[in-house]
Amino acid sequence: MSTGDGTTLDDYTDRYSAALRGMTPSEIRALFSVANRPEVVSLAGGMPYVEALPLQSIAGLVSEVVASQGAVALQYGVGQGLLELRELICEVMDLEDIAASAEDIVVTTGSQQALDMVSRVFLDPGDVVLAEGPSYVGALGTFQAAQAEVVHVEMDDDGLVPARLRATLEQLRKAGRRAKFLYTVPNFHNPAGVTLTEARRDEVIALAEEYDLLVVEDNPYGLLGFEASPGRALRSRSESRVIYLGSFSKTFAAGLRVGWVLAPHAVRDKLTMVSEAQVLSPSNLTQKVVAEYLLKYPWRDQVKVFREVYRERRDAMLHALDLHMPAGVRWTRPAGGFYVWLTLPEGWDAKAMVPRALTHKVAYVPGIGFYADGDGVRQMRLSYCYPPPERIIEGVRRLAGVIGEEAELRETFGPVLGQAPARTDGRTHSRGTEAPDPGTV
Repeated sequence: MSTGDGTTLDDYTDRYSAALRGMTPSEIRALFSVANRPEVVSLAGGMPYVEALPLQSIAGLVSEVVASQGAVALQYGVGQGLLELRELICEVMDLEDIAASAEDIVVTTGSQQALDMVSRVFLDPGDVVLAEGPSYVGALGTFQAAQAEVVHVEMDDDGLVPARLRATLEQLRKAGRRAKFLYTVPNFHNPAGVTLTEARRDEVIALAEEYDLLVVEDNPYGLLGFEASPGRALRSRSESRVIYLGSFSKTFAAGLRVGWVLAPHAVRDKLTMVSEAQVLSPSNLTQKVVAEYLLKYPWRDQVKVFREVYRERRDAMLHALDLHMPAGVRWTRPAGGFYVWLTLPEGWDAKAMVPRALTHKVAYVPGIGFYADGDGVRQMRLSYCYPPPERIIEGVRRLAGVIGEEAELRETFGPVLGQAPARTDGRTHSRGTEAPDPGTV
């Protein structure tokens, strides 16, 4: 970056890799410095409500691990992760009908590392990755770092649309290209909040078989459903086609940074090599803490506590949206997880409204950050997992005021002020009929 006098602000620019030069900061991280101020109601970050844990009991558990197993817990470990934890992870996955062997699990530093490992194993620059539109911003950043091309597949109320997946696979086949894998968050999607139906799960696996497609199933929210027991995972339908990513960040403690990847045996070996190159070994201490928690604590009851906390907050957000939002605004009604996906009227720009929202002391994440192709301009993600219900209600009320002001400005001055810029491919930034809004009311 150059200054006005021709000097540069970064003396290392010409040394950076091509992969790094292609990376951009996430929309979420850019908001944090402002959104975390106490006077701002943040509906932006997806931080789990760890205060719902019995923190004194957890403190005792950590102390006991160090006192009784410190010689192992504070030592280097193996790249694949502790066998005792991998065996317990199999019991966790059994709740979603996944039959797995501990030998095919690699413990990771959160599921974000698992995403990076999968990308390093499978992706070369220019490769195609299929991902729902919208998609998890952390995954998009990982694929961007791998210099892959992300092709989005549309969603609706029932999750990924299999007919659009087939059409996309056909287009790639005709162009002589092949998708390395489909990345999907089937349960309580981040950011859309929708869930892939059972029938569509079968269709996705059938398409994977027909087109020789690998599926990467990211499932951090699967146990946090509000109305029903967990559905059958995609991995339960196919062991050879699906690589499964799991995490304890949402069902236990995000700060421990413990996740895992379940993969076919041959892929497992490659993932272990990548993990050893990245971190040598995952933390024995945090693995021991999670293992002791699963062995000695009624963790299924704790998951139920989390469900009720998030259900109450989801209900508060939906009630406030129903009460305060003007006509023309639509949103998803999630059956679990952390997020509501809100869609503004045609031609509006959610990112352009962020500064005004912050002056009204409310924060959200604009939808454009959840697309690799510049789409999502009139969408925003609202998170209900962390603020208490009364703060959620107040935050939605403030946001509705911002949207009302935007409507008044547009009525007075016309649509030009809020019009999204034209895309270079000839389409507008609205999703219109080409990409229907997922699960809107």
